[in-house]
Amino acid sequence: MTRIADPSDRYRPPKGNAHGGIREDLGLYMRSRMEANFARYLAWLKVRGEIVEWAHEPEEFWFDGIKRGTRSYLPDFRVVERSGAVVYYETKGYMDPVSRTKLRRMAKYHPEVRVVVVGREEYAEIRRKVGAMIPGWEEG
Repeated sequence: MTRIADPSDRYRPPKGNAHGGIREDLGLYMRSRMEANFARYLAWLKVRGEIVEWAHEPEEFWFDGIKRGTRSYLPDFRVVERSGAVVYYETKGYMDPVSRTKLRRMAKYHPEVRVVVVGREEYAEIRRKVGAMIPGWEEG
């Protein structure tokens, strides 16, 4: 089961040292610089015609039958590729146990949904290749 995420869900305060806040250039609340920069990267890809569209936290996936623990998953981004395929992206500076559980359950309960994790290494590669070309890229 999926549901469209409530926009008010997006304005939760950041945890720890996440650098969360509204990014004026994006017009969205982002939980971290990594998430904000990945959004800028997606916007850059869209302008270049490399993807059709992207959205930040547009859908939440529920794990039917789960009574305790992680019962749903809200991916960071949904991307529509030029082929029409839909891919969800999760930006992760580190993989905590709850995140691991969400991804495992996602694979079990929604195997038809493609989720790509953008970890530190993948993010560093994007930053190295195109970060300087993307307006508003946040360093740090």
